[in-house]
Amino acid sequence: MEKKRKGFFQKFLDGIEFAGNKLPHPVTLFALLALLVLVLSAIISSFGISVEHPGQEGEMVEVKNLLNAEGIQYIFTSMVDNFIGFAPLGVVLATMLGIGIAERTGLISAMLRGFVLSVPRFLITAGLVFAGIMSSVASDAGYVVLPPLGAVIFAALGRHPLAGLAAAFAGVSGGFSANLLLSATDPMLGELTIAAAAIIDPAYAEGMNIAMNYYFIIASVFVLTLAGAFVTEKIIEPRLGEYKGEYREELTGLSAEEKKGMLWAAISFLIAAAAFAMLIVPENGALRAEDGGIVQSPFMSSLVPIITILFFIPGLFYGIATKNIKNDKDVASHLTDTMASMGMFIVLAFTAGQFVAYFAESNMGMVIGVYGAEFLQGANLTGIPLILSFIFITGVINLFIGSASAKWAMMAPVFVPIMMQLGYSPELTQMAYRIADSSTNIISPLMTYFAIIIAFAQKYDKKMGIGTLISVMFPYSIIFLIVWSIMLIVWMMLGLDLGPGSPLHYNN
Repeated sequence: MEKKRKGFFQKFLDGIEFAGNKLPHPVTLFALLALLVLVLSAIISSFGISVEHPGQEGEMVEVKNLLNAEGIQYIFTSMVDNFIGFAPLGVVLATMLGIGIAERTGLISAMLRGFVLSVPRFLITAGLVFAGIMSSVASDAGYVVLPPLGAVIFAALGRHPLAGLAAAFAGVSGGFSANLLLSATDPMLGELTIAAAAIIDPAYAEGMNIAMNYYFIIASVFVLTLAGAFVTEKIIEPRLGEYKGEYREELTGLSAEEKKGMLWAAISFLIAAAAFAMLIVPENGALRAEDGGIVQSPFMSSLVPIITILFFIPGLFYGIATKNIKNDKDVASHLTDTMASMGMFIVLAFTAGQFVAYFAESNMGMVIGVYGAEFLQGANLTGIPLILSFIFITGVINLFIGSASAKWAMMAPVFVPIMMQLGYSPELTQMAYRIADSSTNIISPLMTYFAIIIAFAQKYDKKMGIGTLISVMFPYSIIFLIVWSIMLIVWMMLGLDLGPGSPLHYNN
């Protein structure tokens, strides 16, 4: 029997998988990049290349040699500080202390299940996508909870379970950078963006905040929910056809104990939120700025601990009500398990921290930014074509490097300065990055949870593989990328701020 020839699309996916598997682990990748920066700093500095500091007229900046005596001293004396000072490290770990309690006591799972089950049937698809998008407040918890839940819900409703799994996965992964609330993603990426902006203009960077994309991501929730529901019902379900598998499911609601826990969690959340409101709402509130403002205030600088507390307290009371937490030892155990799950991120932070620090110390970021801006200006690539080109570049890179923080730690020091030189704000560059990163997550075989999604899908289709899953998710990726990019273009045309005190343009 003649073997069926693969089509162009399948060959393309095979090529991505092959090339992606050849890349080293992100930890190793950043170690190699750090070494590359050291070597390049020595080579480039030997040519005496210098540029005028974009923020200080008349001041020349040269590439520093990090392999001379002074540079070697810096490497060894700064290594620990580079690790501890890696921008996302503290904020992510602190945020996960709160989210971890809510996740491990079962509150996150109960909330997501309760929400989806309470939505009318004609809104179930949109509700599932919406729940997936909102699950990013719990970091990666949505990947584990919602896709199998979506499949169960669709199976119970007589619909194809893989369509439910796909809708949930699209919301969780494709909509990872959209939310009605700030999540761990905002400080994780925001701190890297602020650090990159400081390469060009430290004063501007000091005035930035981690909620820099907040207005845009709120609006994105509704746009992506409609887009995800449309793709599911008009493209995916007709393509999958009627489900003829053996799996059948009856959907059960929340238990009495879970309902009691959610009530306790809701009451404790409202009390905690009211307490914070007393510090923010009054004109003389303790977390307001001296002039009474909010945008540049202790409140904006305190978002990480506030997010942590607003997750920790409801999670704690939910655990007490459901007897998941019986004493302080259980709390300590949950917190320990949460930090244990962050082990890979901590190791990644060490090598990434060295790369980011070496790159900044060498001044290569500023030099590349100035020359890159001159090149793009000479090519007349500005405005919307520039933003779309950056989104495309990010999308391609995302197929090979799964970690959002790892990619941005590598890209921010290069692209943020370039875009600033062309008059575009770091906030806009970050939002363009988030659009591409989220949209193409769905079809990246190297995305951390991709293999888990395949395992979930094989419960309903034992032949499900990488290519099959990508072919199912590809329409979501394309539609999300197109719709979200158009939304950003319209936002730019209207000249709207992306978040509190976060303009579209940068003026030095």
